[in-house]
Amino acid sequence: MSARILDRLREQFGEAVRATFSNHGDECAIVDPARIVEVCAFLRDDPELKMAMLVDLCVVDTLGLDRREGGRFEVVYHLRSMASGRRVRIKALVDEGPSGANPEIDSVVPVWRGANWFEREAWDMYGIKFRNHPDLRRILMYEEFVGHPLRKDYPKEKRQPLVRRDFS
Repeated sequence: MSARILDRLREQFGEAVRATFSNHGDECAIVDPARIVEVCAFLRDDPELKMAMLVDLCVVDTLGLDRREGGRFEVVYHLRSMASGRRVRIKALVDEGPSGANPEIDSVVPVWRGANWFEREAWDMYGIKFRNHPDLRRILMYEEFVGHPLRKDYPKEKRQPLVRRDFS
């Protein structure tokens, strides 16, 4: 039963686990973004859970949705145990802050090296800054691209600089 994962998280982290829910075998926990590395390391290292595989890391922009709990962006970690086949989804809600600067969360690259490219994609497309990331730079868009195109407030009519490269 994957619900045991949620029980273990609540036991270990208490108030840092803000909410849990399960729907048709899809377990999910919303955790305090300040403790994301600690939560992920626990899920990977706990001998009962063994969430050794980060399947995916994605971002959801909830601009325009009625959110009672803070955070415009959901950074979502999809994890899987290769030993048991169980899966869990961990969400951390992050906001732009009062200054309107890019949202920030700690990098999980120290926990799963494969998070490197997932976090670079999230930075490139949504502007989520991952603190302590070893190489946070664009991965899909060219370096001169201005903005983050998957944000809901990105203007679709926006013109980007034309970049010519000499490849000879």
